[in-house]
Amino acid sequence: LSAGLDLPGRFLFAILTLMTLIANLVFIEEAVYIYRKIPSSKRSIIIWINAAAPVSYHGKEIKLNVENRISLKIPMNLLYLCPSYNPPPFLCRFFAIVIHKFLMMMIKECGGKKMLLRRFENAHFTISTGPCCCCCLCLPRVPITRRTLFWLKLGTFQFAVLRPVLIFLSIVLWTNGNYVLYNLSPKGPAIWISCFIGVLTLIALWAVGIMFRKVRILLACKKIIPKFALYQFIVILNHLQTAIINMLATQKIIPCAPPLSSTARGSYIAQQLLIMEMFLITVISRMVYRRKYHDLDPPECPAEEAGDKKQSP
Repeated sequence: LSAGLDLPGRFLFAILTLMTLIANLVFIEEAVYIYRKIPSSKRSIIIWINAAAPVSYHGKEIKLNVENRISLKIPMNLLYLCPSYNPPPFLCRFFAIVIHKFLMMMIKECGGKKMLLRRFENAHFTISTGPCCCCCLCLPRVPITRRTLFWLKLGTFQFAVLRPVLIFLSIVLWTNGNYVLYNLSPKGPAIWISCFIGVLTLIALWAVGIMFRKVRILLACKKIIPKFALYQFIVILNHLQTAIINMLATQKIIPCAPPLSSTARGSYIAQQLLIMEMFLITVISRMVYRRKYHDLDPPECPAEEAGDKKQSP
């Protein structure tokens, strides 16, 4: 498995494998706790969100194992031309679902859709938030209604549906020889598919940001801010960090190290970083989610408040 590695490389590979094993055990223990202690309405959503980091580093560990096995037999630059290999399709679909699940978790923590509408009956959503419209302060505030909640859910749900479809389309085009991952000319499909996926990603993150900005004070007792920070780190590290490293490798800024080309070595470095980062996030997530938070008090009815004022001396 590690025939092409020197002593420091073998030591690093052993450490990464140990991290993966420990983090898997931590996640299994946390999932058992959530299954026993969390109500059924929130159970599956929280397990999905907590699985984001373990699935990410587990996928990277598998990828490292595969690369170590074939790096001395197959030129590594051939593997990275296939869009189905980097990133893996199941990770693309999984992260898209996690973004939608995080939005649903915030709604569930408020007591569900009906309770959220009662709590914010006369309130408004601030849509001038990141990552799309953080600089557009002139945008109007939108009232919180069933329709606006539907559009926010649709903003994350479309990402979970359309991104796997586009990844599958890119794989089909690659098998026909029409899709080259690093051909960014306007005549090629790679730049258009990548831009469309980027737009879908921004819309999904925008919907989550709008909801978080409204409920962060209400859900402060349930540690929603640390949970949101962990979710943001997972998304940024898996997408932005990997994209930057791959871009540096494509421009030959990261030098080659035979038998690995520059592109393969850049992806190799990105995977090693992600395994260590996702291990830390998994441990921190256990401390944040492995608690039994008290439910929020139900909102008071305006009619009851008026009656209480009349009865008070």
